[in-house]
Amino acid sequence: MISLLILSAGIALELILLTRGVQQRLIRRYPAFYSYIGFVLVSDILVYPVHFNKHIYLYFYWFTEFLGLILGCLALLEFYRAALASYPGTARMARALLGILFVAAMIKTVIKTMNVYEWWFYATPVQVEGLLRVCQLLAILLLTVLFLFYSIPFGKNLRGILLGFGLYLSWSVICLAFVAAGVAKAQSLWSYTIPISYVLTLIVWTVHLWSYQPNPVPDRAIPLEQDYLRVAAATQRRLQTARGHLAKAVGS
Repeated sequence: MISLLILSAGIALELILLTRGVQQRLIRRYPAFYSYIGFVLVSDILVYPVHFNKHIYLYFYWFTEFLGLILGCLALLEFYRAALASYPGTARMARALLGILFVAAMIKTVIKTMNVYEWWFYATPVQVEGLLRVCQLLAILLLTVLFLFYSIPFGKNLRGILLGFGLYLSWSVICLAFVAAGVAKAQSLWSYTIPISYVLTLIVWTVHLWSYQPNPVPDRAIPLEQDYLRVAAATQRRLQTARGHLAKAVGS
């Protein structure tokens, strides 16, 4: 009964969030994020009728789990694009590095999962979600540190997305760590508290994304892009030097 109430609350909040996204045209600014919410909404609606058949439910669960992880990564990449819109060079580098990190984590997750005998029956959330959740949380923390270091202000919309994702990912990583460590009743902790943390995340998103609010313009010059250009130039010089040494070594 409690699980059904939590699921119903999540569906209601997802509908509200999507409705406000359309009304405020936020869906055009954050298409990957709202696609993620829409996908979770459809999954939440379909999970109840399919859960009566164990085989169908397992296939449905893992399909939505994998696709949800991919959409979550795309939403975080979009978050970087929006947060660093005023710093295009830094944004391109950050998205490229995160994209490589997410793809590598996804490949490793797929290989690890496929090595489990009849994985659709015996795979665990730790095996499927653990690495990617850690990478996603790392992406949130790195962006937070970057903004704090350069004193870049967050707009209400982006701050809400950051807080929501940070809340959900932090609790997911903690629960998965307990499960991986074999802590007693850790699996029950995961099963009961993750849906609650997701509902709390939806509340944070709904409050912060109720209407569009642009990022505030900093009241001083931010040297982030200049620092990126210096780092990029230094890296390019080192690569050219390395290529020169390699050419000499091959020629000799």
